[in-house]
Amino acid sequence: MSTTLILKNVRLAFPDLFEAKQFDGKGPFTYGATFLMAPESPEKAALDAVMVEAATAKWGAKAPEILKAVKAGGSQKCCFVSGDSKAYDGFAGNWALSAKRQQDSGHPKIVDQKLNDLSPSDGKPYGGCYVTAKVEIWAQDNSFGKAIRATLIAVQFVKDGEAFSATGPADVGGLGEVESD
Repeated sequence: MSTTLILKNVRLAFPDLFEAKQFDGKGPFTYGATFLMAPESPEKAALDAVMVEAATAKWGAKAPEILKAVKAGGSQKCCFVSGDSKAYDGFAGNWALSAKRQQDSGHPKIVDQKLNDLSPSDGKPYGGCYVTAKVEIWAQDNSFGKAIRATLIAVQFVKDGEAFSATGPADVGGLGEVESD
């Protein structure tokens, strides 16, 4: 069982939205992103509830015990962790949802505020901006173990924010037309 959620006005971190990458050069190629939200946000409350729902559907009466163990496994077993457990800019005091999408499923849908498709040359979305994200939460129970995972479906750029890295949104401010020789 899985549940689709819309996470509104969350901060984007580590966006691999247009090009699939491998983790540490190993494993399958995936698209992915992390979404940061405040502890008191409705998005955090919705994610907590959906994780319980997915765990109950998968593991029945054992769900509370298994979910507790999955959460204790950190980001290797649970897609939703306290940002305080990470030493990255913007994570402290927030919660972080990591969502992935397999390369063979194609890249997630990436759009602007008016639902127009975005491309890498648009310079957005970027790490630090605010987005609305569509994700699917599901419980894993296979040869790789038990876990709670998130599949990335779509990302909508909402507004600019302070970039997390030295590279912010593309901007031609300060440049002027130049005559060629």
